[in-house]
Amino acid sequence: MTADSDEHDDSAAELRYALFRLTRRLRSARALDAMSDAQLAALGALRVHGRRTLSALAEHEHVTAPTMSATVNGLADLGLVVRVPDDDDRRRVYVEITPQGESVVIETIRRRNRLLADLIDAQHFDDDELAVLHAASALLKRMADA
Repeated sequence: MTADSDEHDDSAAELRYALFRLTRRLRSARALDAMSDAQLAALGALRVHGRRTLSALAEHEHVTAPTMSATVNGLADLGLVVRVPDDDDRRRVYVEITPQGESVVIETIRRRNRLLADLIDAQHFDDDELAVLHAASALLKRMADA
């Protein structure tokens, strides 16, 4: 191993730990306590990308179709999604977010944004630190999208 790879390993470990702790705090800020993280992720994907087939939603969330089926069943039971048959091919069914589901996602995002804003405010970052935080956000997004 090189010194660079050791340094990257150390940085990765520190980043993973910080993200783990921050993510745990963010997960606690949700509009419905009864909803799982997997359900919220699927609901968020439907809000952003529109209606999807179960298999497309499963692929997007990197889970199996049976796992997504259970997730969608739970969301449907809560009235947050509906199944809509395809007009041209009745065998194809789409999963679509309901207005109540939209409200849950919007409220959860609002709560999580407020939590992050409060955490940032509590640190009393100076302008340079805020610029670093902003740059780090862009880098983290790039990594997440890779």
